[in-house]
Amino acid sequence: MTPEACIALGRRVLRMETEALAEIEHRIGDGFARAVDLVATSSGRVIVAGVGKSGLIARKIAATLTSTGTPATFLHPTESLHGDLGMVSHHDVAILLSKSGESDELLVMLSHLKRFGVRTIALTGHTDSTLARECDAVLDSWVREEACPHDLAPTTSTTAALALGDALAVVILERKGFRSEDFARFHPGGALGRKLLTRVRDLMEAERIPVLPPGATMRAVVVLLAQRRGIVLGVDPDAQLLGVFTAGDFTRLMERDGDPFDTTLERAMNRTPRTAHPEELASAVVYRMEQFGIMAMPVTNDTGTVVGVVHLHDLMRSGVA
Repeated sequence: MTPEACIALGRRVLRMETEALAEIEHRIGDGFARAVDLVATSSGRVIVAGVGKSGLIARKIAATLTSTGTPATFLHPTESLHGDLGMVSHHDVAILLSKSGESDELLVMLSHLKRFGVRTIALTGHTDSTLARECDAVLDSWVREEACPHDLAPTTSTTAALALGDALAVVILERKGFRSEDFARFHPGGALGRKLLTRVRDLMEAERIPVLPPGATMRAVVVLLAQRRGIVLGVDPDAQLLGVFTAGDFTRLMERDGDPFDTTLERAMNRTPRTAHPEELASAVVYRMEQFGIMAMPVTNDTGTVVGVVHLHDLMRSGVA
């Protein structure tokens, strides 16, 4: 097979799966809303089950639900009949995946789940199947054909089931009011945890804050600029922020005035600076600083009192960006 043929075939597969997802999008209806309601109002866990490739997709759906605040677990249909049904309670909801909707193992499992009073959701490519008829809600994952050239290996159909599972999880997290902070609690490790959990207060300089009264001259300002990483804050006697002056501001003042050392901070400072709050997510402050070309930013509390300074370099070094 030539490189050109490989590329063409790869594009064909992606095109087929994209078109299948577009069709499924248009078929989402009352069954989807019913499935969301069953999961969102359940006081138990979500049991997700499937056989073969559907079982692999079921594991991913269970993992996605769990990571977004809906406790879920994968239950193998065969193992469920040999003791694992002991983990199921009548408070649970089950999502059962089968392209045909006629998987023997899944249908046997379904009968036992119904005996326990578990509400059930079918995710199937055949809405007239036994599985669909016996479940409380149906998610329609029908596709015209598999991307496999023999229309055999589950490809397009598994993509469709996976996407419907993602859609279900996202709508449920929105309905529950799941926040980025909640997501961070379930993902405390690595770069993602740092980005979502780190607050400005964790990285700001809170000691030896570079503050001067507005009447201070540039002679005093320059010394503090050199000592405190290029930023000086003008404050009143109650530490209320009045303005900000940076090394860049001093360079521009020199170009404009020639001999600015008797100029007061009050005359030269920016009176409408951008500020950060100590409880803000550090990643949000990084975005603002990069957007407006700011290297250091004053941190003020709810009353406008200066409580620190945060530097872009420190944020970048911490891994929140």
